[in-house]
Amino acid sequence: MQRPASVSSDLLSNSITNTFPDPLNGRRSSFSSVALPRSGSETVKRKPLVRLLQTSRLDHCSVSDFELGVTCGTGSFSRVRHACLKSSNEFVALKTLKKKDVIRLKQIDHVISEKAILKCISHPFIVSLHGSFQDDRCLYFVLEFVPGGEFFTYLRRCGHLPEEAARFYAAQIVLVFEYLHQFKIAYRDLKPENILIDTHGYLKLTDFGFAKVVPNYTYTLCGTPEYISPEVLLNKGHSTPTDWWSLGIFIYEMLVGYPPFIADTTMGIYHKILAGRISFPARNISGQAKLLIRNLLTADLTKRYGNLLRGVDDIKTSDWLISVDWEGLLKCTVPAPYVPSLHSPTEDTSNFEAYPESKEESDDEIAILANDPFADW
Repeated sequence: MQRPASVSSDLLSNSITNTFPDPLNGRRSSFSSVALPRSGSETVKRKPLVRLLQTSRLDHCSVSDFELGVTCGTGSFSRVRHACLKSSNEFVALKTLKKKDVIRLKQIDHVISEKAILKCISHPFIVSLHGSFQDDRCLYFVLEFVPGGEFFTYLRRCGHLPEEAARFYAAQIVLVFEYLHQFKIAYRDLKPENILIDTHGYLKLTDFGFAKVVPNYTYTLCGTPEYISPEVLLNKGHSTPTDWWSLGIFIYEMLVGYPPFIADTTMGIYHKILAGRISFPARNISGQAKLLIRNLLTADLTKRYGNLLRGVDDIKTSDWLISVDWEGLLKCTVPAPYVPSLHSPTEDTSNFEAYPESKEESDDEIAILANDPFADW
């Protein structure tokens, strides 16, 4: 399959074109460009498709209410720290986002959407939001602490996974997407770095910064290069089927140890995604797994599994996933292939890699926003 003639070099140049981290070792950063204008496509006010829950119980806290611990993760403009709520001795993950960085990187809408979505969803394989608050400089998410560490770290340690283990993890992502898509929520940033492992060895999807309610189509170029679908790259408009593409990438990466489309530069990755050629290494991967991956990694949306008449059932009843105990999985009664070693389910942070702590800003670096876009956040 040749690169489509309709590919716009201007569109591709909107993305990051620097050399990309080694996909076998380095963490991959997500990014977002400004959505290209489309005859009112995203300016129409629509009724929300999901009903917001009651105010979260920790919505009115302040940083001083927490004893801050080590950093468990970092992002382009955020830092997640293990923290203890002093009043109740409850351990949580406190995600901090600097307002000036959110504004500089044009992520205001994404941060507002992240909070709105997290407040109205609840699923055993999604990290729970306990509350949110802000001060003059930062925004804060009080999140469930998941002590097993990043799935990314586990996968890199293993190299690649046996099919039974990969099936166990892939099935949980299928259930998460099935749940989100009933509310028209597209997650748009699946990757091992955005998945945590809980005390029982089950997965928890985190980082909803690019998640969005998409009643029809949206046009923002966002995500992680190796996981971006062709319709996102081509600016054709995308919605929830883009998540099923990323599921195919995820299954491939678990079984092989690296994604199917890799290159030294982001532009090179994009070209390979649009060419659409999928090859498998010599190691033994079942025909059932290969078939499901190919049925997910099809650029033709009229043929992509998850987007056909039977919806998610085409995926759940595929030969590779037909043996999954879906009810047992939701009840967490299926034995996990790996259970993290923990001396405490709330205080142990040893499964997270060490991160350098952030430097406190001097007084002259602290800017109070005159027109704070998060005044009503």
